[in-house]
Amino acid sequence: MEYDVVAVGAGPAGLSFAIRLKQLKPELSVCVIEKSSVIGAHILSGAVIEPGPLDALLPGWRDNPPPVCVPATEDEFWFLTKDGGTRFPFVPPQMSNHGNFIVSLGAMCAWLAPQAEALGVEIYPGFAAAEPLFDENGAVAGVRIGDMGVAKDGSQKSGYTQGIDIRAKVTVLAEGARGHLTKQLVRKYGLDAESDPQNYSIGIKELWQVPPGRVTPGKIVHTLGWPADSHTYGGSFLYHLDGDRIALGYVSGLDYRDPNYQPYEAFQQWKHHPQVKGLLEGGNILSAGARAIVTGGWQSLPKVEMPGALLIGDTAGLLNVPKIKGTHQAIRSGMLAAEHLAAQETPVAAGFDAKLRASPAMAELRKVRNIKPGFKKGLWFGLVNSAWETATAGLSPWTWRCKPDWSSLQKLDVAEKPKRDYVERTLVPRDRLAGVYFAATEHDEDQPVHLKVADTDVCITKCAEEYGNPCQRFCPAGVYEIVEDTEGKRLQINAANCVHCKTCDIKDPYQIITWVTPEGGAGPNYQNL
Repeated sequence: MEYDVVAVGAGPAGLSFAIRLKQLKPELSVCVIEKSSVIGAHILSGAVIEPGPLDALLPGWRDNPPPVCVPATEDEFWFLTKDGGTRFPFVPPQMSNHGNFIVSLGAMCAWLAPQAEALGVEIYPGFAAAEPLFDENGAVAGVRIGDMGVAKDGSQKSGYTQGIDIRAKVTVLAEGARGHLTKQLVRKYGLDAESDPQNYSIGIKELWQVPPGRVTPGKIVHTLGWPADSHTYGGSFLYHLDGDRIALGYVSGLDYRDPNYQPYEAFQQWKHHPQVKGLLEGGNILSAGARAIVTGGWQSLPKVEMPGALLIGDTAGLLNVPKIKGTHQAIRSGMLAAEHLAAQETPVAAGFDAKLRASPAMAELRKVRNIKPGFKKGLWFGLVNSAWETATAGLSPWTWRCKPDWSSLQKLDVAEKPKRDYVERTLVPRDRLAGVYFAATEHDEDQPVHLKVADTDVCITKCAEEYGNPCQRFCPAGVYEIVEDTEGKRLQINAANCVHCKTCDIKDPYQIITWVTPEGGAGPNYQNL
């Protein structure tokens, strides 16, 4: 299949790009491919959006909004202790949500897709881009879709279908945080040679139906403090929706040091704080999931163009951490990429990097470049540093540098042992497997394992001794398990549990785990997350 342009990923960046390109140059053939079974099934975010870029993309959208779209009405910001907390007398300017909207980003993408199709964009869910294609000059020339119907042993099953090649003059990577193809191409073309390593957090989210009378639609609450210790970056969000629903989640920075830290457990502990538990008791969980969040910011932005391809949205690393928002940046960068390609007689990626760096998207990131890295020195330093950077609008003459998240993990013999001060849990889900159930994740058990471990001997020897196998703790879905049977200890990979969060690919201290795409259509099926 041949197109003028192919976008990999039907998130807000990829869909906005396709819509804008068709608005400007309808004669171009544009294709969007998505690995999930339906558009939005793999999309997970808070999410509160700034509407400005969406207003520019679709001026009349407020007359026909996404199915989950609640105007923000009030903000609260709290510092929590185990039994209580203190409400800040003001909300930091970056976190003020006046004029913003609480949405389900998955539902919003499902809402955007038909609007793209109405313009002539071809959208193919269930198409997992397994590898990039290159032309005779070494430029990206499209993507190869993974084969379907391959057994675990590599043999072809009765329903085998060979993957197709989708070729294009320009390939736009909109894969989200830690994209599988993006990771390969950044390495191949040295796109990060002049930038810091990218940083990430893991966000774990649930959607609840609660008894009537507890929800104040449009209310937004953020917290920091308990259950995180002062050297672990972490915080929560709690968004009041309509229909007696609450979206809530916890974000843990993947630069944490304690090898025994468990992001999933921290989230469940936070749910049992007195201010949260009372909202949820008697309610029902509707959906759950987890996803890596890109947090490196301005100093970690790689070069966003290469021969034949470009990067947009979270794939490029455009999320604004202090705002806790990336959707407006994704839409903004997608539109900018479309305008860049439309301005040429024949679409060419060259020149997009300079345009993005000169755009409002990068100016926004530069102002807050030092806020997240400041927390690497501890909570209290981070708060003071945040106040300074906010007051000076990021005009500090210095820039805090970023190191890879995996390098921060301490070995067991020197690791700090912070007092977790956790409580007994009573709310569902009680364990990670129950969380997997509410993510509705599904993989054919008889397919090649899509989590590649380069040397499993490291897991039962060096890693067990030095770090105590942290993959068993940082994975929110119980994918990794050290088992002992008659043949001794071994690593068992429960790949069918995977929710595609990419945490293992990021946090593994030996960097021997590589997440690759499973069969198209496999993975979670998030509902209104």
